[in-house]
Amino acid sequence: MLPSIKQTWFSNIRGDVLAGIVVALALIPEAVAFSIIAGVDPKVGLYASFCICVVTAFIGGRPGMISAATGAMALLMVTLVRDHGLEYLLAATLLCGVLQIVAGYLKLGELMRFVSRSVVTGFVNALAILIFLAQLPELTNVTWHVYAMTAAGLGIIYLLPLVPVVGKLLPSPLVCIVVLTIVAMVYGIDIRTVGDMGELPDSLPVFLWPEVPLNFETLAIIFPYSLSLAVVGLLESMMTATIVDDLTDTKSDKNRECKGQGVANIATGLLGGMAGCAMIGQSIINIQSGGRTRLSTLVAGVVLLVMVVFLGPWVSQIPMAALVAVMIMVSIGTFSWGSITNLKTHPKSTSLVMIATVVVVVFTHNLAYGVLVGVLLSALFFANKVGQILYVGSEKIDDNSREYKVVGQVFFTSAEQFIASFDFKEVIGHVRIDLSRAHFWDITAISALDKVVIKFRREGTEVEMIGLNEASATLVDRFAVHNDPKAVEKLMGH
Repeated sequence: MLPSIKQTWFSNIRGDVLAGIVVALALIPEAVAFSIIAGVDPKVGLYASFCICVVTAFIGGRPGMISAATGAMALLMVTLVRDHGLEYLLAATLLCGVLQIVAGYLKLGELMRFVSRSVVTGFVNALAILIFLAQLPELTNVTWHVYAMTAAGLGIIYLLPLVPVVGKLLPSPLVCIVVLTIVAMVYGIDIRTVGDMGELPDSLPVFLWPEVPLNFETLAIIFPYSLSLAVVGLLESMMTATIVDDLTDTKSDKNRECKGQGVANIATGLLGGMAGCAMIGQSIINIQSGGRTRLSTLVAGVVLLVMVVFLGPWVSQIPMAALVAVMIMVSIGTFSWGSITNLKTHPKSTSLVMIATVVVVVFTHNLAYGVLVGVLLSALFFANKVGQILYVGSEKIDDNSREYKVVGQVFFTSAEQFIASFDFKEVIGHVRIDLSRAHFWDITAISALDKVVIKFRREGTEVEMIGLNEASATLVDRFAVHNDPKAVEKLMGH
């Protein structure tokens, strides 16, 4: 027990604390921005980020991953807040949490194994592009000071790690933020700051039960939103957990993460916060800044609250240019540059899935749509590829009999090829079909087998099937109709 606690909490204290501080600083403007997108007060996003970070630090399934208020979730809340107000958003957040806990107990986290590597790569690349595009408003129609500060910030971020001692002791993003803030304050540079994003809260969150009628009408209003929030939140969290798994070469408990996200959203709903989920950008900042354990996530949440409530006047002075530099670093580090060169060497279907995922996510700004398109394309390409791995050879045994040997997978994409492989017009008395190296997967495959048998019999040929494996035989016994005269007439259209 104690070794496990030490491993997951205190095995990397200095790196986790410093990384948590960097993440907390990066969370503030994003939480404020996401609150504005959703149409709520900035403190709703800030309280949510604090609460979700702290809760998932203790009960989440992925140490070192950062969860907070996110843009993907904020976009889903816009119409609910506009039409019904904040109280209904809090109620929807609570129901979202309940649905996510149910998903965890149903072990829906295991569905991530159906998401191919090309979809994950497309998801990562799209997110990198979105993170970069989100910084452009801070870099358009501004004075030269902003460009100079941003360039200086990038210089600190990429050059400081090259300094022998200091580069290893301090995360360069943290140094970037502190140095640029001091420079802006000392020289009185007039550029946009965190304080310009919105008013920061000056009090701790308090327990709030949503003031909505507890009836079916309320449920009808919030359920569609809660379901969307739960699905998008879990999808983004599972994808982020997979990416952090790869970055740290460790495993995560996806089903525990589902439950953890659910409990966190219930907690944030009761403290006046909006629903949230894992953030890939901040998670990568955490990992790249040296964060590895649950302590980094806890520090990020606690420092965030301390800074906005007790150090608000100082935090509000942080120039947005410093945070833009950090986020540009994140977008560059997030993008899978190797995927570009792989376009020449990887199969075209794999590249197409990756590109389709990127395009859909970037143009819709909805990660769920992109991943859904990617998964569907992956499934179609896989089904088509496997469907082509079917071979039916034939050998004449004597003048009155022939043996067909079927090798491969028979299902909905290969069923027509299976039927077309037999010569029904050959005048012959007996046909043996060797199925010992074949597998029948679905109803379409069984229907194809029925048609083959029935067509031979209509030509007066006796059919013998041998070698059917147990799983295929079970399907044949349950669904095949070639021995049922009435069903045969119906199947053949008579």
